[in-house]
Amino acid sequence: GIQPFQADFRGFLFQDQQLGVRLFGNRDDNRWQYNFAAFWRLEKDTNTGLNSVIDRPRDDYVFFANLYRQDFPATGLTSQISVTYNRNREAHRIQVDDNGFPVRPALLGDLRGREYDATYVGYSMDGHIGRLNLTGSAYGVFGQDRNSFFTSKPARIRAFFVAAEPSIDVDWARFRLSGLYASGDKNPYDNTEGGFDAIFENPIFAGADTSYWIRQTIPFAGGGRAIGINTRNGILNNLRSSKEQGQSNFNNPGTILGGAGFDADITPKFRLSGNLNHLWFANTSSLQALRSEGGIPRSIGWDASLAAIYRPKAIQNVVFRLSGAVFDPSAGFRDLFTTSRRDDRFYSVLLDVITSF
Repeated sequence: GIQPFQADFRGFLFQDQQLGVRLFGNRDDNRWQYNFAAFWRLEKDTNTGLNSVIDRPRDDYVFFANLYRQDFPATGLTSQISVTYNRNREAHRIQVDDNGFPVRPALLGDLRGREYDATYVGYSMDGHIGRLNLTGSAYGVFGQDRNSFFTSKPARIRAFFVAAEPSIDVDWARFRLSGLYASGDKNPYDNTEGGFDAIFENPIFAGADTSYWIRQTIPFAGGGRAIGINTRNGILNNLRSSKEQGQSNFNNPGTILGGAGFDADITPKFRLSGNLNHLWFANTSSLQALRSEGGIPRSIGWDASLAAIYRPKAIQNVVFRLSGAVFDPSAGFRDLFTTSRRDDRFYSVLLDVITSF
């Protein structure tokens, strides 16, 4: 049936509720845990992001196998190894979203339909070593794109990703550092696609959806409805038409992030959380080819955010979160999008109310 599944501890690769079957278990007093799962991806509603049960499911299949080990390689740390296979066969289906914009194939390059096989091999960890809290993931992705939209020929997929977030607790506060590197494609016209992309990311990392860059879609073509630099609730610069309805794209500029943040439990009911991140493109070759210009700088800009979280009952049944974010662009962003100094900063203010019963 339709069931939730998260591929790693922070939702870097896949976090969704899809139609599938899952076999799982444990042994040795739960020190070993395993999952085998297969999902047939459902179409999404364009505006809500929810599963559509009236549309035909996509020709997109995801298979997971992972193994967890507690207290390895150190006491208090849980390790996970995983293999994930994404089989996409949507080359012969054109999909237009509910607002009238084409999402498959994406409006890039030769505009031909695409299909691909991508295998992700990953290692993730979560826990602590002494006083140091540590979480992180590393992935390599290998496979074949049967139609690179730059060359109209098959291309190998060879890309990688690594992210880590160490933190330390001091009384009622936690201070953390965040680092992420997703490879970018070096030459869009060769037979190798080197830009890392996930299947359906929803990262709980570097401020998550309080961050301007993660929460907002940054438009690249068609006002952001055709192609975005990133996607809604996504950290990767992947040049997709949509996270919900688009396909993975391994011809992308990649992502580098470095940042710091804190969480402060002022009272049992009230928490403050702040983050300051700087972002870069890993390689701008694909952007230069698509924009027909050279020398696009890699630096994207600074992203600062602050969130206030209030739980009136001190439990998760009712949660109020007020957040604000400001994005201060650097040379790479200004080269792509702005023409005057008046466009220097961008702001986002959000109020989320979560209720559960």
